[in-house]
Amino acid sequence: MMEAQKQEIMTQQNNQVVVTPSTVLSKAYESGASIEHMTQLLELQERFEKREAEKAFNLSLAAFKANPPKILKDRHVSFDTQKGRTEYDHASLANVVYTVSEGLSEHGLSASWETLQDSGLVSVTCILGHELGHEKRTTLSASPDASGGKNNIQAIGSTVSYLQRYTLLSITGLATHDQDNDAASKSSFITFEQAQEIENLLKESGGDIQSFVEYFNVSSISELPADKYKTIITSIKAKAAKKKEAVK
Repeated sequence: MMEAQKQEIMTQQNNQVVVTPSTVLSKAYESGASIEHMTQLLELQERFEKREAEKAFNLSLAAFKANPPKILKDRHVSFDTQKGRTEYDHASLANVVYTVSEGLSEHGLSASWETLQDSGLVSVTCILGHELGHEKRTTLSASPDASGGKNNIQAIGSTVSYLQRYTLLSITGLATHDQDNDAASKSSFITFEQAQEIENLLKESGGDIQSFVEYFNVSSISELPADKYKTIITSIKAKAAKKKEAVK
């Protein structure tokens, strides 16, 4: 293709006007359109902008996930219980938030939380928002974590911190990593949903949560090892069944 032809095509492309609800609205205003017509165009523009914001959000999230940050477990916990000494590693809320937020901001994304306490449950909603306005939300709820001799405020704070960490990981599709890959199987905890199932089964069967976590040498149900999950569920259900039989 000759240089003159290339230049002509580029000039034609640059002169093309992109038609959007905004440009149509502007033209309608200049031509003296009715209020009813202008209202319809404004609603059309709002729907258009919402769709564009959602597209931008999805593209940004996809770009973020294409090269996700690696979150290392930076906090070592060690304490004594009636069964002995318990030690484990986990990723602190500060570490999770800093690492994830740094990666999100590169793509015009940011995260925030809303907290609600109702009917004995603490609920935390993580809001993942894009700079153009589109948002995605996820909510997790749990009882205040009274394990380890915490007072009421500490119990609520512990649960809020836990839920903030896991809602952020959930909504971004990330997971924490051990410093040493060889230790991954040793430090793998049950999921939030599994912890909730165990807690609900204990309450239904009249089990004592404090005694339960002390028996397993952990500070809370969420820190139970993943490889013990099936055994624990089976054991709780078996004990509950025996209690029912005894009542009969």
